[in-house]
Amino acid sequence: MAFSKQQLRKFADLIRIEIPDDKLEEMNIDSVVEWLDKLQKIDTTGIEPMISPAEHAMPRRADAVTDGNIRDAVLASAPDKSGVSRGYFAVPKVMDE
Repeated sequence: MAFSKQQLRKFADLIRIEIPDDKLEEMNIDSVVEWLDKLQKIDTTGIEPMISPAEHAMPRRADAVTDGNIRDAVLASAPDKSGVSRGYFAVPKVMDE
């Protein structure tokens, strides 16, 4: 199966790669397609899918539920202190009535 230059250009655009015109002339995409066809014919029944060929586990930590209880520490960084005493950030008015 031979691909035209326009088909190769569209394929390159779809997979988000840039191929210069001089390289496009040299490409032998037919061998790549044949190789992919061979891969499609491999029998993979009974083989578990894998995310990565490297075997590793993500580090785990214990889940500890806390309420945080750091409201005062967070509000201490407020640039406008007018709302801090009532427990909120004061922000400039953004809408007119």
